[in-house]
Parts: sequence; C-alpha cells; structure tokens
Amino acid sequence: MPETMYRYDEFDHALVSERIAQFRRQVDRRLKGELDEEQFRLLRLMNGLYLQLHAYMLRINVPYGTLSSRQLRRLAHIARTYDRSFGHFTTRQNLQLNWIRLHQVPDLLAELAEVDMNAMQSSGNCVRNITSDHYAGRIREEIADPRPWCELIRQWSILHPEFSYLPRKFKIAVTASPRDRAAVRVHDIGLHMKRNTSGEIGFEVVVGGGLGRMPFIGKTIREFLPTADLLSYLEAILRVYNLGGRRDNIHRARIKVQVNAVGEEKFRELVEKEWAEIKASPLLAVPEAEVARIHAYFADPSYETLADETSSLAALGQREPAFGRWLATNTVEHRKSGYIIVNVPLKTPGCVPGDATSAQMDAVADLADRYSFGELRISHRQNLVLVDVRQKDIHVLWQELVRLDLAAANTGLITDMIACPGLDYCALANARSISVAQAIATRFADESEAAAIGNLTINISGCMNACGHHHVGHIGILGVEKNGQEFYQLTLGGSSAEDTSLGDRLGPGVAAHEVPDLIGRVVDHYKAVRHKGERFLDTYRRVGMDEFKTAAYGDKTADKKKEIA
Repeated sequence: MPETMYRYDEFDHALVSERIAQFRRQVDRRLKGELDEEQFRLLRLMNGLYLQLHAYMLRINVPYGTLSSRQLRRLAHIARTYDRSFGHFTTRQNLQLNWIRLHQVPDLLAELAEVDMNAMQSSGNCVRNITSDHYAGRIREEIADPRPWCELIRQWSILHPEFSYLPRKFKIAVTASPRDRAAVRVHDIGLHMKRNTSGEIGFEVVVGGGLGRMPFIGKTIREFLPTADLLSYLEAILRVYNLGGRRDNIHRARIKVQVNAVGEEKFRELVEKEWAEIKASPLLAVPEAEVARIHAYFADPSYETLADETSSLAALGQREPAFGRWLATNTVEHRKSGYIIVNVPLKTPGCVPGDATSAQMDAVADLADRYSFGELRISHRQNLVLVDVRQKDIHVLWQELVRLDLAAANTGLITDMIACPGLDYCALANARSISVAQAIATRFADESEAAAIGNLTINISGCMNACGHHHVGHIGILGVEKNGQEFYQLTLGGSSAEDTSLGDRLGPGVAAHEVPDLIGRVVDHYKAVRHKGERFLDTYRRVGMDEFKTAAYGDKTADKKKEIA
C-alpha cells in the first residue's frame, strides 16, 4: 500500500546512517570507560537518550505526528525486543521507551532507520521534533495541509550547524486550521497558516510561548509571512535567540524569557533587523521545485467516490447506544464525502494514559492497513488517529476496537487526560502522575456521566517542568513535594486551543487520594451553574474562581488551610 507521507531520500539515509555509526562508537567508548557520564551526556541527548530513575529512556521522533502502519509495526517490534513490550506516546507526538539497555541502542537506532525513523534531536538544546495538527490534510476546515511545511522545517533544522547548541531546547508547532489542535501559542515558535486579503497562503508567526516554571503565552510578531520567506524568517528568530538568550541559568534560558525581558516590540524589531540582512540569501530561499517535491509526498490517497452516510450512522447509533456514544465523541467529519476521521484513545479507564502495548500497536497497524490506507497519526493529547476511514466501514471498525479495548468513548471528555510519566519513571518528578490519572479515570468511568459533563480536559504533571501541560488544562494538576510527601495543586481555566489561557490556582494542595473527590466537587458545581450548551471552560470564565473555590473547599476552608508551597 503506497504511503502518502514523506519518505527518506538518499541524503536522509546517508545522514542517519552516519549518525548511527558515530553514536555506536560513542556508546562503545562509554561502555569501555573512555567517556564518563558527564562527557557522554551531551552526546546521548543529541540522539534522544536520557538517563532516568531506573534505566535509560529513548525518545523516538514521529515528525508532525504522522506514522505509517509499517512504522508502527516496527515500533511495536522495538518495544518488544529492546524494552518491556510497551511505549508511551507524548504530547510532542513522540514515542518514549523507558527500559533501554545502553549497549543495544545503536542496533535499535539501526532498526528505526530501516523504516525512515530516528531519534536525532528529540532531546538536547536544539530544534526538537516539529509538531502539527493530528487531523492535518484531512479536516475540512483547514486552508492547506501544514505537514509539507513541517517537513521543510525538519530538513532545515536537522543538525543545523548554527543551532545545534542553543541556550535551551526549542519547539516549533504548525497548524492550518482555525481550531488550534497543535497548541501553537505555548511553543517557542508557533506557525498558524492563514490567507491574506489577496487570498495568498502564509503564516502568522507566534514567538515566546512555553510552560514549565515560567509559563507564557506566545506573542504574534508577524501577522502574515509569505511561505517563500519561511526559512529565512525562522533563521532570523533563532539567530536573535541564540545570540541573546541566557546561558547562565537553565530556568531562564528559553526564548520565552528573552521575549518577555526585552518586550514584544523590541523582540520584533530585533528579528526584523536580522531578517532584513539575511532574507535575500539564496541559501535560505525555498525553491519552488523543492516545495513541489515535498508536497508530492503528501498527495491524497486513492479515495473512492462515496455517498455521505452520516444519517444512516446516526440512526444506527440510536439503535446501539454504545456505538452512538463512541460515534459522537470519537469521530470527526472528513473533508472527503463518505469518509470519516476516527480517534483511537489510549485512555481506557484503569490503563496508563498514552501507553500502548506492542500487541496494541501491531493491532492498530493492521486496522490502519484495512481501513485507513495504512496511515495513522499521534495526537497532541496522546491518542492515535485513523484519518481515512470509509463511513461504511465504521461500525465494523468500532467492533474491532471494542475487542482490543481501544474504544473508550471519551475523546475530549474528562477521562481523556494528558499525563506525564511522573515519579514512576522520571528523575525530575516530585510526584506520581499515573496513579492519580488512573484514580480520576475510575471515578468518572461511566461513559454516560462523562458525556453529560461534556468537553473538559484534565492535564497532569509530576513537576514544574510541565511535561503534562497542566497550565493549559481546563483542570490542571501539578504534583509537588513537601517534607517527603506528595501533594497535588489544581488550576482551573487553562486552554491550549485558539483561546489559549493559563489556569488559575484553585487553592491548597491535597493528598493523592483526595484529588478525585476534589475534582468531583468542581464538576458538580459546574453542572449546577452551567448554561445550556456551555462547556466547563465557558462556565468557569463566566462565573469566576470564587464560586469554584467555595464548592471545592467550603466557605472558609481554603483560607484556613496552610498553602502547600
């Protein structure tokens, strides 16, 4: 089955092969004791390898979240052969393996390269994996497929000699839809494809977003950038950051700190000045032939001419309520008549959010071949997506997913949680995330109840580094440690969508076992005061924090309880 996605050319193959051979030598020197851990650290990070609490962790790139069935099967094989038969899909549209043996990493990377995958620059102070909308190229509302531009940025940024040792890690996201599913305003650079008044396609350029210890929403420094100027403008931004970003304090080294220190206008001025000096360089021009070559890889699959079956599916959903609930939450309108987009949640209550076993990966790859032209996606919310399913196949596909325990009807609902690995794996974490997420999922496991609550996102982080994006969850949960105990602080009102906002602190931290009931009281108040059709986020923004704090803690409890630092 032909893949409608980018495939390595001879230059990609040569580059990746040389990097694997180089890293094989570096690993051999580390194992022989010729390199100590500190000397080896920067070398392994540039190849996606971390040293965590219990073992090495490898982060594998999935550029712009697009996978073929062949690649997913290889990931399943690698998880089975080199790890413990499971992997963790992340908010950066990557796959992390948590139990890696150092001496096997070069062989693992060689197996990845055979299916056009790598782990280069998935960590380190460089441009990381380029992310995008998981419905890219398939959703009716977008103005163009952003993935060819993501691929262009990937090729430009990989092993860029000037930007391989930036002050800090650097993340870029691209979307082309009015609805932001790529969280572009909480990235170092967010690119939002738009049309100008002449109908030309270009980019709104957002800079300086990010979460972590110092969360900021990005600032628009250019309303419209022609596509031909994309690489030169990105180069100008990164040059300004590379020269002016702080290197004396890891917590103040991100571009978001630089932008907010000098101010939006001054930063724009610096970028425009740098851009004026370099934009005429032929090295940074985007040749039309190269753009056309990359776009050709993302051509549509061989769609059939099919009638729309929305009405008949709705009728079937009425007769089979379980199918109807799943259809309402887990499917999205496709831009092509007779087709539908299917979300495959990795959030079955009781399981680890974002985790998939090797058996599940193999099974989903088989489903992608049978029902989705062999293509699938990883979403920002740690789920899988089949993007090209015929409507007439949807019921039998649902039955297959039910058998695989991958048919939880919860996409966008309260149990569709983002969760980082937390203290179960991460050396930086202060508290566990997984067990808290599982307890919340159990508390709200009833699909009818979750559907009645409606759109409500919960994001959980085990520390202030915010890998679980707690700042932008409708309900955010941050794990903290005090006097050797784990506590959890809640925030309300965050969003990573087009209405981006940072959550507000609800009140004192609570123990892990108290979190589900605390959220339950918040949700009960929402259901009591919401207007018809109003989402949780809309209600919170309308009524404000005080009502929710009282509902959560009681009239005076929040004031009397000691705040957990």
